Amino acid sequence: MFHGYEKYTRQVNGVEIAFRMGGNGPALLLLHGHPQTHVIWHQVAEELARHFTVVAADLRGYGDSGKPDDDAEHINYSKRTMAADMAALMNELGFERFKVLAHDRGARVAHRLGVDYASRVERMVFLDIAPTLAMYRGTNEAFARSYWHWFFLIRPQPLPEMLIQGDPAQYLESVMGARSAGMAPFTSEALAEYERCLALPGTAAGICGDYRASATIDLVHDQADIESGVKLTCPLKVMWGAEGAIEACFDALSEWRKVAAQVEGKALPCGHYIAEEIPEVLLNEALPFLLSAE
Repeated sequence: MFHGYEKYTRQVNGVEIAFRMGGNGPALLLLHGHPQTHVIWHQVAEELARHFTVVAADLRGYGDSGKPDDDAEHINYSKRTMAADMAALMNELGFERFKVLAHDRGARVAHRLGVDYASRVERMVFLDIAPTLAMYRGTNEAFARSYWHWFFLIRPQPLPEMLIQGDPAQYLESVMGARSAGMAPFTSEALAEYERCLALPGTAAGICGDYRASATIDLVHDQADIESGVKLTCPLKVMWGAEGAIEACFDALSEWRKVAAQVEGKALPCGHYIAEEIPEVLLNEALPFLLSAE
C-alpha cells in the first residue's frame, strides 16, 4: 500500500500527528473516519499522487497519532482542536493553501477546518456525512439503529472504552461489518492496520473523546456559526452512499446548502466506505472537482 509515499510524524498543536506524504503538485490533505486510519485511502493514493502532493494524516486519537486524554468539556477532541492540528501540520509542511478530501469523522474535522481557516482551504470534498448538528437534530429510529455507535460512544467513562479494549477486532467488525457492504470492501492488509491501530493504548479513549465532543462542544460551535451567519465559503462537493443511512435519513445536499455557500453533490452507488468500495468512481467524481482552478 501507498507506493511512493513515506511515513512521517510531526509535533504540532501539542500533539504528534502521523501521516504519509507522496506525490507532486498542489497540496491535498486526506482525512479518514472512524474506526479507521489514513489507510482508507490506499486504493486511491497512487492516482491522487499523480496530481497532488498528498498528505494522508491520522487524526488525533486514531492510528499512530498522539492520543491525549479527554477533558471534562471535551476540548481536546473538539473538531476545532482537531482542525487546528491539521492547519498546523500543513503549515509545518510548508503548505499555506491546500485542498481537502475527507470521509466520515475526518469530514467533520474538515468542516471546522474550512470555517476556522477559510483563507487557507481552496476546496473540499466530503464523503458520507451530513452536518453534525443536522444529524443530531434529525435523529429518528432508523438513524439511531444504523448509527448506534454515536450513542454508545458518548456514554460516560469507562464503559465504552472498556468494551472496545476488551476485543478491538470484534468492535471493528461490529461497526464496519454492519454497513451495507459488510466486510467485503476491506483488503486483508488494510484490515490488519485498522485492527493494529484500534488495539493501541489510548485509541479507545481517543475515539470516545471524539464522539463525546461531537455531541457537546461541537454542537455549540456549529450553532454559534449558524447564529452569526458564518458559512463554509470554499467550493464544496459532497457525496454519500446510496445504500447508507445518509441517503435514507437525511436530505444531505439540502442540509449542506444551509451551512455552505457553494455546494454540489450526489449519491454514489455504494455504502458508507466509498474510498474502499468504489475507488474508481470516487476518483472519477472527485478529481475533476479538486483539480478545478475556479
